[in-house]
Amino acid sequence: MIVDMPDTNTSKISKALVRIREEGGAVALGRVLTLIIASTMGREEEAIEAANDASREHPMRVIVVSTQEATESKTPVDAKVDAEIRVGGDAGASEVIVLRAYGDAASDPESLVTGLLLPDAPVVTWWPGVAPVVPADSPLGRLAYRRITDSSAQPDPQAALHRLCSSYRPGDTDFAWTRLTLWRAQLAAVLDQPPYEAVTAVQVSGAADSPSTTLLAAWLQLQLAVDVDYEFTGGAKATGIHGVHFTRASGVISLERELPGIATLTQPGQPVQDLTLKRRSLRDCLSDELRRLDPDELYGEVITRGLPNLDAVAETTGGRP
Repeated sequence: MIVDMPDTNTSKISKALVRIREEGGAVALGRVLTLIIASTMGREEEAIEAANDASREHPMRVIVVSTQEATESKTPVDAKVDAEIRVGGDAGASEVIVLRAYGDAASDPESLVTGLLLPDAPVVTWWPGVAPVVPADSPLGRLAYRRITDSSAQPDPQAALHRLCSSYRPGDTDFAWTRLTLWRAQLAAVLDQPPYEAVTAVQVSGAADSPSTTLLAAWLQLQLAVDVDYEFTGGAKATGIHGVHFTRASGVISLERELPGIATLTQPGQPVQDLTLKRRSLRDCLSDELRRLDPDELYGEVITRGLPNLDAVAETTGGRP
């Protein structure tokens, strides 16, 4: 069910939520958190769909704050808020409140959502598109326990990743890191098998628009204490991470993904294996991040220590790719 509420305010929305529960039997019991999605008009639906899917694992209230893009017409617009309330089949296991703010009403998003937050429940803020320069200091970021950005959705993904390095606060995370979960697990499993030899060299390659490639290189260098050589490659290969190569005394271990969703593992003295290694969906990434509401300390270490160390090594060996 979708209830349209043109030119409304927070008080009217709250009353409408109570009425919907009383009349339709929809309840907020069991909601474990409030997810705020900061989006732009016309680009909300993909994020809402991912949140609806994730809500089956994490029942929540979803508040979407949708504003006009900065590049849109500067013609003065009357201040108003149009709202939608989605429950039942249109909201998964959540209840979704979509706020479309116009004019001066968009200048204070914090006041728009404060009265709609679930009481005594943690708040997570997610920017599926362009994120603030310092997420923790933004109006919606100040409300949140966790703040989720996606550097791959920024105009310059690599530059965005390095901005996150300087703006990091405990509670921040980025989907470029979340997308590495399967890669990290597979690589750790490979190195956890005999022979237990030290890794003497590491090469990582991926597309230029893949900040995950850079974070993977930074994580490996931090964990293995070996300088990592990473490069951005193009050609027929798709976006994302392309491959990782470990050099040890017994030979080279290679994990390469040349086909979408399929990686090839090559190890000395063993048969070549094809492994499932899909690019994680928006829903998978969001569900992962909602499983924990405490700061991701490993991400914080990689983004604040690993990334600068990776840059320092790259500069001494010929500069960053």
